[in-house]
Amino acid sequence: MKAAILSPTRAATIATAVMVGSLAAPHARATDALTTDRPDFVESSDVVGRGRVQIETGLGFERNEADGLKTRARSTPTLLRLGFRDDMEFRVETDGVLRTRTQDLSTGLTQTERGTADTSIGIKWRTQEGDEARGTPGMAWLAHVDLDTGSAAFRGQGLRPSLRFVAEWDLPNDMSIGVMPGVVADKADDGSRFASGIFAVTLSKGWSPAWHTFVEIAGQQLASRAHGGNVVSFDFGASYLVNDSLQLDLSASRGLTRDTPDLQWGVGVSFRF
Repeated sequence: MKAAILSPTRAATIATAVMVGSLAAPHARATDALTTDRPDFVESSDVVGRGRVQIETGLGFERNEADGLKTRARSTPTLLRLGFRDDMEFRVETDGVLRTRTQDLSTGLTQTERGTADTSIGIKWRTQEGDEARGTPGMAWLAHVDLDTGSAAFRGQGLRPSLRFVAEWDLPNDMSIGVMPGVVADKADDGSRFASGIFAVTLSKGWSPAWHTFVEIAGQQLASRAHGGNVVSFDFGASYLVNDSLQLDLSASRGLTRDTPDLQWGVGVSFRF
């Protein structure tokens, strides 16, 4: 059965209802340090906790040159996380306000597009907490649906559900490794359905209670050339925990395939209340 398209107004209503419900619940005590899903591509296996609201946002930049076109892009990626159970959270995510500038290198003509990105809503369910002593990973499932709510220039085709799994192992010397496979049921411009894969591995290191760095290989999209090709990048970055509820970060990535942007970088801030 074909699912009904959720309007931006209805999506906002659902998000508001979940927020009100979560805030009405007793707040989890913020005795632990902030754990975020940025700046790396692999998500954390942790959830924010019942009654918690967490916002992760930033500025993203992109440069690419391929097929005679030079492209510059800017975005404002934002993730809202609302904890309604100790092991589950509701999520609203978007690349926010977008601007792209494309120049045809043969003619010198340029085209600029401005608008907003599609919105994704979903759930993260933490199924297991990690235990370094026993060698067991923290594990979580993420189920999302991308909605075609963006501006015409940046809008996808209909509803695009995705499912991802995250496993994180704590290692000696304040290191950890995370793995995230996944699958996306996408839709082409002609309306036909196709599936694409996700697979990423990240290695992080804590240098102090505040400073952390990471390196990562991110297969953000694994698909045939007809459906956008393989988007794979080498990512690296750092985060600084200002206090238990505020984090700053920066990151960069280099494209490893012809279908991946040449260079991306960004800065961000995450906080909870």
